[in-house]
Amino acid sequence: MTSSDLYPVSRLAAVQEATAKAGLDALLLTPGPDLRYVSGYDAKPLERLTCLVVPASGEAYMMVPRLELPAAEASPASRLGLEFVAWDETDDPYAIAAARLGRPAKVGLADRMWAMSTLRFREVLPGTEQVLAGSVLRELRMRKSPAEVAALREAGEAIDGVHRQVPELLRAGRTEREVARDIAEAILASGHATVDFVIVASGPNGASPHHDVSDRVIQAGEPVVVDIGGQLHNGYCSDSTRTYSVGEPPAGFAAYYEVLRQAQEAACQAVRPGVSCESIDAAARDVIAAAGYGEYFVHRTGHGIGIETHEEPYIVSGNGEPMEPGFAFSVEPGIYLPGRHGARIEDIVVCTDDGFERLNNTPRELVVV
Repeated sequence: MTSSDLYPVSRLAAVQEATAKAGLDALLLTPGPDLRYVSGYDAKPLERLTCLVVPASGEAYMMVPRLELPAAEASPASRLGLEFVAWDETDDPYAIAAARLGRPAKVGLADRMWAMSTLRFREVLPGTEQVLAGSVLRELRMRKSPAEVAALREAGEAIDGVHRQVPELLRAGRTEREVARDIAEAILASGHATVDFVIVASGPNGASPHHDVSDRVIQAGEPVVVDIGGQLHNGYCSDSTRTYSVGEPPAGFAAYYEVLRQAQEAACQAVRPGVSCESIDAAARDVIAAAGYGEYFVHRTGHGIGIETHEEPYIVSGNGEPMEPGFAFSVEPGIYLPGRHGARIEDIVVCTDDGFERLNNTPRELVVV
């Protein structure tokens, strides 16, 4: 894969078409996932304005601080035939952008635009309605191209390699933080550019789905939830959870872990074009509820993934969005018993033309180390 595969020149025209169809006059994309998705430019988020202006019709251009111009020109954005509008330290880039835009009725702002920039655009474009650019980009970003699926597959294989090392790192007497440090080093050594998160949740900490790490010493006979992920140099993300036991698990744990494994499998098997996101959530939730653990599954079943770890579609009750080939998302049911322990199994899954493909392939059975 090359940057031209992941960030094709044709994407800009598709975004312009979607912008016009949505009734917007332009998208204003500052540094963050939206800008990178459209242009391939992983711009630094600075107080100096960098902004890709994508009008519904006409030529797109990139506002860029002059000192950042070399980086912009060296990025994949240079292939788009954009005009780079470099501004100097004494210029007002918002006023320059506003003068070029004229009097737009409605613009879409990058979902993660800083409030500082949002308010300045509101000031220089009085009377212009501001909406989220995600209202335009979501349909494009949810449907992963073959190249994007390949990038996510590469990320999945890389994080699988890290999980294969975890049994060597987990042992009684080590702290969660010590294990997490070693895992973070392994994530970078696996080819990731960044470590986005490392959760090592031992014993009662495993009952907190978003526990981070602590100085708690891991004890013999304890389950440990390990949820890890990062971003490859190409911008695409990994995310996978496995649950381990340091020695034989406590009484009752293996039984509810097997319920969880069956729930995760049921949700994966439910994936195919046309089924709703909420029905996949229900497939996992029904298994867990039938076994008497329904109240202990406290979060959605999954989230989309791409150039962000969490993006649409969300696999949750109330989301009737039908699956389409190219949708990529996590399937990660969990059972959490407060004060005792917890478990989660997470794979990244892609909806295919006739079913699904798992992008994580390490064992889902309980691993006793």
